[in-house]
Amino acid sequence: MICPVCGNGNFSQIAVLKERLIQEWKLSPEEVEYINRQQGFQCTNCGCNLRAMTLADALLKKLRESRLLKDLHRSKKFRDFKLLEINHAGGLHPHLKKQQNYTFAEFPDVDIQALPYSDKSFEIIIHSDTLEHVENSLQGLKECYRVLKNGGVLIYTIPIVIGRLTKKRDSLPNSYHGTQEEEQGEDYKVWTEYGADFWVELISAGFNLVEISTIGNLDSLAICATKTIETNFQIKHIDRIFVFLSKIRKTAGRGIKKYGVFR
Repeated sequence: MICPVCGNGNFSQIAVLKERLIQEWKLSPEEVEYINRQQGFQCTNCGCNLRAMTLADALLKKLRESRLLKDLHRSKKFRDFKLLEINHAGGLHPHLKKQQNYTFAEFPDVDIQALPYSDKSFEIIIHSDTLEHVENSLQGLKECYRVLKNGGVLIYTIPIVIGRLTKKRDSLPNSYHGTQEEEQGEDYKVWTEYGADFWVELISAGFNLVEISTIGNLDSLAICATKTIETNFQIKHIDRIFVFLSKIRKTAGRGIKKYGVFR
């Protein structure tokens, strides 16, 4: 494996999860292992963890770029894009801010639930392990959708417990990331525990193309959601298909009645 941020091939591993969070989230030993790897497997050169490296890899794939993320600002194609980074995307931040059409939005000055930008302002939005700390995460995604241009892409990571469904923690005891203690402040409070159905929120927010990107394992997942708008040509032909299928169903129904399949 090569770090997609800096090109280094040497890594280290540290344990990140503390016993308190393991108990609060009722994590199995297998879940503890892959979450520790996601958050604690690090490049020894640039310091990016696996989560940040996966995000970088997803961005490079989406742009069809063969260069490293640290060199991406030299790409003319990338320089022309308007990029919004919401909160620090880990070790990617110092490289992303080299982009000439770059905007940085950091809480509490900017709230993802009410972004202070015009509709269709950006081609790319990036955030990393931010959404689970947003009280109304669906509204946050709707705001991302609103400020993306048609064809624009939201690329982000969230901690996903893949063997269960998403649940809100409103009625549960407070749980924190970071140092995993209350003393660090409410910014680290977890409002949503994401599971395998994370995509439901994206569809509800308006996105109709959702992809998962990985470096190779379940511990390295990045989400790419594209704002695609159907053309009049597409709508016209989709309507024709529905009419055609409707006729088939009616014809099949008459055949079923005639030959007494249903009694």
